Amino acid sequence: MKACVVQELSGPDGLEYTDVQDVTGNEHVLVINVRAAGVCFPDLLMSRGEYQLKLPPPFIPGMEASGMVEWAPEDSEFRVGERVSAFGILGGWAEQVVAPPANVTRSPAELDDAEAVSLLVNYNTMYFALTRRAAMRPGESVLVLGSAGGVGTAAIQVARATGAGTVIAVVHRTGAMDFVESLGADVVLPLTDGWAQEVRAHTGGRGVDIVVDPIGGQAFDDAVRVLAVDGRLLVIGFAAGSIPTVKVNRLLLRNAGVLGVAWGEYLRQVPGSASLFSFGLNQLVAAGLKPPPPQRYSLSQGRDALQSLADGAVFGKVVLEP
Repeated sequence: MKACVVQELSGPDGLEYTDVQDVTGNEHVLVINVRAAGVCFPDLLMSRGEYQLKLPPPFIPGMEASGMVEWAPEDSEFRVGERVSAFGILGGWAEQVVAPPANVTRSPAELDDAEAVSLLVNYNTMYFALTRRAAMRPGESVLVLGSAGGVGTAAIQVARATGAGTVIAVVHRTGAMDFVESLGADVVLPLTDGWAQEVRAHTGGRGVDIVVDPIGGQAFDDAVRVLAVDGRLLVIGFAAGSIPTVKVNRLLLRNAGVLGVAWGEYLRQVPGSASLFSFGLNQLVAAGLKPPPPQRYSLSQGRDALQSLADGAVFGKVVLEP
């Protein structure tokens, strides 16, 4: 079969589209014919040797995939021919991938495979973040940093679908402002000097109830400052590159909190929880939630797809289609 293989840890340039050995199933894993594979920031870090999971080349990246079951263990709840999505795997950038049943969910009938893989990690993460970690109440205000990326896109849409009040989006790419507004954000602000003051102005000076932060870096301190009393800041990731520190006196004075969000790790530590969150998210999909059209590349263009992510040229989700 064909696959994109990291041959050296040099980012997109180290990726090669080539023939690899076919995968096989066993009593522990399904075989999935991949119809769409997600391209995410951990894939980029992994291709550079900068991710927490460090693999020696050669290896096939791809932590999320959607497609059709080709083979399943007899005692599995899945059957050949079913449309499924797999997360927390490795090797999704190929024509076939193996995945343990615990890492597989049924794809929503309302979405095609590229849309389903767009939904898979980012939207499950944000559903988990807002409903479980932040325990968001209807009417609360939400601020989203990095709002043009995959996580930011999901944050805006899930916040809106779960009853948020004002949704404020902050973008560092001015060309993305129309795109972000189309997702349902009430206010879209550029990430320039004074953005925190603008947030306070749009909230009557009280600040926001929830901040979604997938970027870290220099914006983090201002994000803490704009929290309202009882506010919660959700740490999703560090796309800006640096991991910030917290001056906890600011949390004390506002009775605010900083909460870590690691959906995949939670699923590992709390077996069976994946079905709970996917059920809730699928209810939102049935009610009309739909990711924006993904940016689609063929599997043979894996290097270009990964480079687009590295260049910050992505609005929403990038997917590879064999």
